[in-house]
Amino acid sequence: MKTVIAQAGAVKTAEQPKPRVAPNFVLIQTVFSAISPGTEMSMVKRAGDRPVQLGYSASGIVLETGEGVAHVRPGQKVACYGAPFVHHAETLAVPKHLVAPVPDGVTFEEASLAGLGAIAIHALRQADLHFGESVIVVGLGILGQIIAQVAHAASCHVIGHDLLPSRCELLRRAGISRVFDKAEEMERHLSEHTRGEGADAVILCAGGHAPELINASLRRLRDRGKIVVVGDLKMEFERELMFAKEAQILISRAGGPGRYDRDYEVGGFDYPVGYVRWTEGRNVEEYLRLLAEKKLRVRELISEVVDVENAADAYRLYTSAPERTVGVLLRYAGRPT
Repeated sequence: MKTVIAQAGAVKTAEQPKPRVAPNFVLIQTVFSAISPGTEMSMVKRAGDRPVQLGYSASGIVLETGEGVAHVRPGQKVACYGAPFVHHAETLAVPKHLVAPVPDGVTFEEASLAGLGAIAIHALRQADLHFGESVIVVGLGILGQIIAQVAHAASCHVIGHDLLPSRCELLRRAGISRVFDKAEEMERHLSEHTRGEGADAVILCAGGHAPELINASLRRLRDRGKIVVVGDLKMEFERELMFAKEAQILISRAGGPGRYDRDYEVGGFDYPVGYVRWTEGRNVEEYLRLLAEKKLRVRELISEVVDVENAADAYRLYTSAPERTVGVLLRYAGRPT
């Protein structure tokens, strides 16, 4: 079967054996998979001679279920999340907690972004925002767009910021009006909106080495506010700014509790809801619920759909046309018509 790898700094399509189902696993025929540009473009740049599988978010149809799987059945439409089990490949063997049924009215394309949706939701949970509080989302790529929409659906006051006007306009079309491509204009609005107190939280979806970005975010916070780092951002900041407001700087790790826990992901042991309310699997389900209830709009975030055979072209879009490329999906043969 076809799979997508990074090797020697390039994206390639390779052949690998079809996986088999195992206890607590689900075998899935992939229909679409979504590229996560921040994570995957970084992996491509770092890739050496040893091939590395790309991808972690997909949708498809259940082919077979292993012993211990009861929540999905063969023939059912599902979304799945989490490397190394989920990647860009024609067939996937995925642990049961990382597979969720897709509700009626949600398309395969929308569902394929479930991994990104879970990451966005977990970032907001890390910020611990409440009804009526304010959040600045910096960096309006696909993660920033989803984070802003989910925060808006939760009745938070959302302010979006990106240097690309096209991405700002995309968020406005989702119903969020306070979106700015100039920092000075955003800060004027923030001062008026919060009576000069600052935002409750800033969520950073940008990447790279930009210490001034974190320092500016600290200045935009209220006293004891929070910064949540989602992007691949080097942690360098002025201690005095953080100390003056007793601010918290938090890391949002992937899609939520359970990620990288072998007992949860491979062994099939769930966390009791009374102790861990939102696992990565429950965050995937919540993303799908928001889609089904029309509280989240992601179709406009899908800039291109590319056949998996041309995967290298899909990745090049992020460098050749960044102003018009937000979300890119890979499409697989044998998909439903």
